[in-house]
Amino acid sequence: MHKFTVLLIEDEKSISDFTSRTLTSHNYRVVCASTGAEALSLASSLCPDIFLLDLGLPDMDGMEIIRSLRTWSGSPIIVVSARTLEDDKVRALDAGADDYLTKPFGTSELLARIRTSLRHSNKVNSDNGLPQHPYQAKGLKIDFFKRTITIHEEAVHLTPIEYKIVAFLAQNSGKVMTYSAVMNNVWGPYAESDNKILRVNMANIRRKLEKNPAQPVYIFTEVGVGYRMADDEEIS
Repeated sequence: MHKFTVLLIEDEKSISDFTSRTLTSHNYRVVCASTGAEALSLASSLCPDIFLLDLGLPDMDGMEIIRSLRTWSGSPIIVVSARTLEDDKVRALDAGADDYLTKPFGTSELLARIRTSLRHSNKVNSDNGLPQHPYQAKGLKIDFFKRTITIHEEAVHLTPIEYKIVAFLAQNSGKVMTYSAVMNNVWGPYAESDNKILRVNMANIRRKLEKNPAQPVYIFTEVGVGYRMADDEEIS
């Protein structure tokens, strides 16, 4: 009994074969596409649970595929690419990708990223759009209904803006959220492109949440890209 269907979009056969074997051995159903056109055709007929996408395809750019998929599909998209430039990561995430994994990658990391993305895509939200369960990780607990934050049951007092930043990252825990995504959520679509105000707020947040702000355990910086919140331990 297969758990989830993965559409693997990769034109290098050796990588495609290896990744397919790995995922199949972990009980995923894998369908492969080597071109963008083939991928879009399979996507509409299969409606896969998750996409693994290489950006450098022979017939079209991966960004085009992300934008096309996002017009109708909410399934997670994990970009798996040899492109290491921060701009490429930011563009892919802002276009609608959920995560970005740089080649070469380890099998354990790939499987972990897939599990995280699938958990979040299947997370049940309440009628008001808030997660039904509090966020919990490493002693940190965020109750979205009460708008409270505690660490080992000790209350943490954040400003409204600081809370909004942390809550947004927690609701997307385990995923990289770009600077522009955070700023749009907190300050709206007309926020200034300069992320200095975000960095100032993040420095204050870390002073309140982290035992050692220089070595964070809750909110990690993806340099030049954005922030990633530690994965929610309570999501099942």
